[in-house]
Amino acid sequence: MNTQAFTFELDAAGIALVTIDMPGRAMNVLNPTLMEPFAALVQRLESDDAIKGLVITSAKPTFIVGADIDQLTQIRTAEEAFKLCEDLKALLRRMEKCGKPVVAAINGTALGGGLELALACHARIALDDPKLKIGLPEVKLGLLPGGGGTQRVPRLIGIQKSFELITQGKELGAAKAKEMGLITDLAASREELIAKAKAWCAAHPKPAQPWDAKGFRIPGGDSKHPGVVQMLAIAPSMANAKAHGNYPAITHIMSCLFEGGLLDFDAACQVESRYFAACVVSQTSKNMIGTLWHQLNAIKKGQSRPKGVAQGRVKKVGILGAGMMGAGIAYVSAKAGIDVVLLDTTIENAEKGKAYSQGLLDKAISRGRSTADKRDALLAKIRPTTSYEDLQGCDLVIEAVFEDREIKAACTRQAEAVIAADAIYASNTSTLPITGLAQASQRPKNFIGLHFFSPVDKMPLVEIIVGQQTSDETLARGFDYVLQIGKTPIVVNDSRGFYTSRVFATYIMEGMAMLGEGVHPRSIEVAGLKAGMPMPPLALQDEVSLSLSLHIGEQTRKDLAAEGKAVPEHPAQAVLVNVGATHGRIGKKAGQGFYDYNGKDKALWPELTKLYPPKAQQPAQQELVDRLLYVQANEAARCFEEGVVRSVADTNIGSIFGWGFAPNQGGALQFINAVGAQRFVQRARELAAQYGPRFEPAAIIVKMAQEGGRFEDREAA
Repeated sequence: MNTQAFTFELDAAGIALVTIDMPGRAMNVLNPTLMEPFAALVQRLESDDAIKGLVITSAKPTFIVGADIDQLTQIRTAEEAFKLCEDLKALLRRMEKCGKPVVAAINGTALGGGLELALACHARIALDDPKLKIGLPEVKLGLLPGGGGTQRVPRLIGIQKSFELITQGKELGAAKAKEMGLITDLAASREELIAKAKAWCAAHPKPAQPWDAKGFRIPGGDSKHPGVVQMLAIAPSMANAKAHGNYPAITHIMSCLFEGGLLDFDAACQVESRYFAACVVSQTSKNMIGTLWHQLNAIKKGQSRPKGVAQGRVKKVGILGAGMMGAGIAYVSAKAGIDVVLLDTTIENAEKGKAYSQGLLDKAISRGRSTADKRDALLAKIRPTTSYEDLQGCDLVIEAVFEDREIKAACTRQAEAVIAADAIYASNTSTLPITGLAQASQRPKNFIGLHFFSPVDKMPLVEIIVGQQTSDETLARGFDYVLQIGKTPIVVNDSRGFYTSRVFATYIMEGMAMLGEGVHPRSIEVAGLKAGMPMPPLALQDEVSLSLSLHIGEQTRKDLAAEGKAVPEHPAQAVLVNVGATHGRIGKKAGQGFYDYNGKDKALWPELTKLYPPKAQQPAQQELVDRLLYVQANEAARCFEEGVVRSVADTNIGSIFGWGFAPNQGGALQFINAVGAQRFVQRARELAAQYGPRFEPAAIIVKMAQEGGRFEDREAA
């Protein structure tokens, strides 16, 4: 039996081997191309007496990576989503009840629907490969497992462990998945994998799933068991403390686990289908799939990269400045196999920068995620120095020194005296325009901005800034380097604050403006979390440090004064000066900012409510949430309108990955799409009338409201 999606081989013992290899795709996904022949396979398995057992594997490096997201986005109604779910489950149910052994030989990553298919097999043998991942990550796109995952997993490993696995979308290594009970056995090689799978079939000629056996009990108890009841009593509040009600999929997953734990398997699966349908048609999943799937993939495929420039790889990178940023860039570069020269004014500073990598690696070893050999090999790639001569042979130099124009200019001149004529020079500035910094360069065509985010080892984004004279080749090489180190690149044009720093500032400034108006600081912080931001505005300002914000403000004023322009006054400025300068509370690094810090503990500074007494009539929480979201989205739209950002995808992904704009909203521009341009303009004008012109809707949104348009991606592939 041959199909386009898989091959079928029957051996002398009657064990069939099906090898999935979907044509025209790098990875196998569950969609009609696979499901139609799969239905025929199940039919044959049930009716052909020559088949004594079945092994399912993949010809690709991965097993099956989930459902076809493109197919899901075509669904318009809950009824369609429910039917899709039930049809898949009916097939999987027939397979597991056919009376013949079916084994998944998992040769590579199995996620989402791919793992659900494997869970419907009677056993799962996995290749013991560190790259292999097992998990149900649907929640990260606002969905839940719809192929029986919320019911088979708790029946294998218990309700409590399932909660954590599915609500967080955790991905496990093969050994961990076996330890938890999701995987039956491990194999060292592909040959052993198939041999073990066939041997299992031979040893279990009449298998049944545990949940189909008489007297089956869920491990650890069902939803009425006292231990589970205790967990169920606190789990929703714990989940809400993190999600703040912004992710309906989390609530629906908890409902599937709770309700499913009271029902027989088939009824429980139908409950899951209903909740899956609710997720698919929700605005949250539409937001997240549109941005975190379609737009993110378009970026990774190079939609913002200049066409016609050959792919490049960096072999040796020089990093100027071994502080927090430089040390982080050194680590991610060395981790990607690039030789690193880490330069600072003293060898002690340079060595300290290298020690940052050692600290991260030692922590990884202590958690069993790395080995001493791997650590030593990575550290050997980082060479600390004080000599610019050591930059010879670097094809990329990244300057990561203090935000001071003169210091940066001196670094540029010294590095360019040594590096090759075709080497790229990049500045990690977060606010200073690249075109201005490039004036110190002898080769402005090779000068670019690479704005990393702190901490570099954890933050996924790099903002690539193109100066007026930056060449397409330089942009392409910068883009390739960002992908080489495993980060996501967005491309922006040169402008003060670029895109991410400019819009991020509106969030923390709005929080400080609220404080100045007499809004209780606790209400401000809660509103930030309710808005879906990862940190509240005042705490985030402490992280950034008030002294840095004051310094950037001073530098901006000087620059604008030189251009004959005035800095627009923001109501937050007085609060920043009062707390940061007058009271000398410069942020977390000093242990004192809007919060007092004691080790890992922090509490709002008690004097804050004396400096800014809360007014008697406090605004509604939704009013504060609106202000925090609208001010950011409006500024992002202005950046798009001015051509600072080049595409909708860059704008949305930059907002989520750069400063954590509410992921459930799908990014700053998708927030406007979801609200609707007309409604956005109306609400923005209400806020402008009450709080100031910063809320006046961007002209592009006003135009969209009049013409009935949306932000669509001009550049999307």
